[in-house]
Amino acid sequence: MERTVTDYPIAITLENFQQIILEQSKSTLVLVDFWAEQVPESVELKNLLTTKLAEHKDTILLTTVDCLTQQEIASQFGLQSLPTAVLIKDGQPIDGISGPQTDESIATFLDKYLPKAEDNFLKIAKEQFSKGKINEAYTSISSAYQLNNDRADIKLLLAECAIQIGKLSEAQSLISSIKMVDQDSYYQTILAKLELAMEAADSPEIQALEEELLQSPDDIELQKKLAAQYSQVNRYEEALAILFTLVQKNVDEGESKHFLLDVLKALPEGDPLASKYRRKLFSMMY
Repeated sequence: MERTVTDYPIAITLENFQQIILEQSKSTLVLVDFWAEQVPESVELKNLLTTKLAEHKDTILLTTVDCLTQQEIASQFGLQSLPTAVLIKDGQPIDGISGPQTDESIATFLDKYLPKAEDNFLKIAKEQFSKGKINEAYTSISSAYQLNNDRADIKLLLAECAIQIGKLSEAQSLISSIKMVDQDSYYQTILAKLELAMEAADSPEIQALEEELLQSPDDIELQKKLAAQYSQVNRYEEALAILFTLVQKNVDEGESKHFLLDVLKALPEGDPLASKYRRKLFSMMY
């Protein structure tokens, strides 16, 4: 049965009962609203639900049962009074409301099942991450984390994005906060990625350059080589610190500044580190 905008909410009849109530509810929550023209409160509830769920059809499918013409269906649900609405999942009632309702009581009931703002950010971040848009994904999942910093699924995706862009300390902090009950296979995957990234971030090449620089702290070429190595393994903060010092000294006629700006461009939009160094550059120039 193909639905269109003209048949929303869907009127339940004996003909479509099995498809909607038993089959459709396996993939989408189905809210069954019972009403009768002679009961004004039930008509009011039907209209309120229609308005509130119009933009959430993919999450909760609103259906109606006219109790005057579909008495057999109403009796199957054991309906006792109007207004009543019953939420169905996998063909079984899981929740409901009855009696006159206010906007607030309806919102409280629906909010338990409608996507939260953080869910939308999480969905967007997953899509961006799957397309390789890691910086954009990091920005989106950070917004989700700001709204809910206790959910393991949000923390794990944020940690994975953080690893990809070199924020290993942040990733480590997020991973360490995951509760034992949430340490599933995805957690183990992210933990392994973090360990590999931390090994790569402290490669023998970097260690050798750091040692050389300790012996020759004023060697400009060594500083630039180390900054380049840091940026390649996403250790952006350390790379920026070196480059900004070179820019302050104006030792290479703008080469370090161009390099610094390239590193800033690699950071996610709104990254505090990028904002910090852009402010430092602005203060130095003006």
